[in-house]
Amino acid sequence: MRHSLTALAFSTVLAVNVAHVRGDSDTAGKTAVEWGPCDPALFRDPNLSCGFLEVPLDYHDPSAGSGRIAVAKANATGERRGSVFFNPGGPGASGIASITGNTEVLLNLTGGVYDIVSWDPRGVGPLTIPGDVFCFDSVEEFDTFWSGTIELSGIEMTGNFTDPEDIEALLSQAPIMQEKLEGLGRRCLEQPIGKYLTYVGTAATVRDIVALADALDGPGSPVNYAGASYGTIIGAWLVNMFPERVGHVILDGVIDPLLFATEESSTVWTQLIADSDKVYQAFVTGCALAGPSGCAIAQANQSAADVDATVQALLQRAHDAARRNGSVPVTSALIREAIGEAMYDPTTWASLANTTYLEIVAAVDAESSTASVRRSGLASRSLRKREANETMNYNTDAILCSDSVDPRGTQMADLFNTIIEKSRTGSHMFTSVWPTNSFYHCPFWPVRAVERYEGPFNKTLANKVLVVSNVFDPVTALANAEVTAGLLGDDARLVVQRSFGHTTIHSPSQCLNEVFRAYFTSNTVPEGNDTVCDVDVDFEVFEGVNIQAILAEFTSD
Repeated sequence: MRHSLTALAFSTVLAVNVAHVRGDSDTAGKTAVEWGPCDPALFRDPNLSCGFLEVPLDYHDPSAGSGRIAVAKANATGERRGSVFFNPGGPGASGIASITGNTEVLLNLTGGVYDIVSWDPRGVGPLTIPGDVFCFDSVEEFDTFWSGTIELSGIEMTGNFTDPEDIEALLSQAPIMQEKLEGLGRRCLEQPIGKYLTYVGTAATVRDIVALADALDGPGSPVNYAGASYGTIIGAWLVNMFPERVGHVILDGVIDPLLFATEESSTVWTQLIADSDKVYQAFVTGCALAGPSGCAIAQANQSAADVDATVQALLQRAHDAARRNGSVPVTSALIREAIGEAMYDPTTWASLANTTYLEIVAAVDAESSTASVRRSGLASRSLRKREANETMNYNTDAILCSDSVDPRGTQMADLFNTIIEKSRTGSHMFTSVWPTNSFYHCPFWPVRAVERYEGPFNKTLANKVLVVSNVFDPVTALANAEVTAGLLGDDARLVVQRSFGHTTIHSPSQCLNEVFRAYFTSNTVPEGNDTVCDVDVDFEVFEGVNIQAILAEFTSD
């Protein structure tokens, strides 16, 4: 994550007065945020303003002290009706960074009549307090700590993870990885941020949103919110913790909140990626349709199965090279991670096939690679990674694991056996990707948040909400949205976009845009839960190949 840009952007508003909220359980607004200009050299949009809101660390214990939320805002372009609070997901993603690149889209989807407000939640960024969670002082210290483990090398496997040598290699890592993760937790607690970790969590973030709404829109005002990915957990908790405050709420790329509240994080992850191989199947289908002129992986007149066979052969060659020489720079684990990353966003599929893939093939053929291959996106989705010359943060662990169920005695060997099993019965391609995020870390994380919301998730809401999903999402399968809409009953409407990728934002759809604008401007929702939107027909993921063509040929079984 890149926080240096955000820090500079706020350099001109550090003198802005900070709004105060008393440290009690009542989050009703006490005063307004005093906005100031953001740095015009970095924020070219003149609608953007920057400010801070002081909040209690613990809304139920004033003696815990206070923290600070860094906030950015894009002003409404029409007659203002209030604010829409936007969270891009993560957990650990910067809301401030996200708003700088998505202002026009968000204003358009909400009809231009709301201010778009985002913030760096607790555990994120250099300006929010508590902010970034650092547990190492340097990259060298990080590398030394994890040396010789899969945290650096990834998991080598092929097919359905049945090779006895691969199984033995993974299981042999269980003792050291458990020791390392337990040590990581102790190390994080010893850092200056350690004393704040218990105040980093989604329940506190929900209360921060309500405090922001009170400050910006008035005490007791409806809370309007749009959340993507992990932001849907914030949203699900928000509407159930404060059902009487629900205004217009959209949840896109949904995590089942009941599963999240009741199961260990590793179980949650394997459920979330249930459709990831189906998205990969769509990718190779599109590649085959494009042929060699549009997709470098394909040859003339090949089927999707043929393209997949080419990818699997590349993975096998990289796997075998790594088995012969553990220091080869491009492994099957790294390739799998690169493919998995691209599945999030179909606009990157052509680049994966025509640029990254060719670099990988050259590197595997030579059993060497250039730095450009490693940095061209092969591992960029790691949520803890910062600039190459900066140390790593553990924002994701701090937030995700603080919200997780209490430890249940799960051992690392149990998690590795789950990975092996789910590589056979679940996602063959992506279950073994490591490090994916922090879902496998939480059984060993030493802290849980001072407040966690555990349900119920079927409260009666003041207004109806929209629950949105692609038909095939690689990391938040449609079933999660269906469960969430079902829990909320008549207070939710499920809308499905016929596309691939994580959240609907990557595929343009006039149909879905109209649903969103009608919802925000006219308070209109679909009649039932059977609304299906196609993406625009001129949206091509490979040259001459649109989503409709892939769906027409696509088989997900």
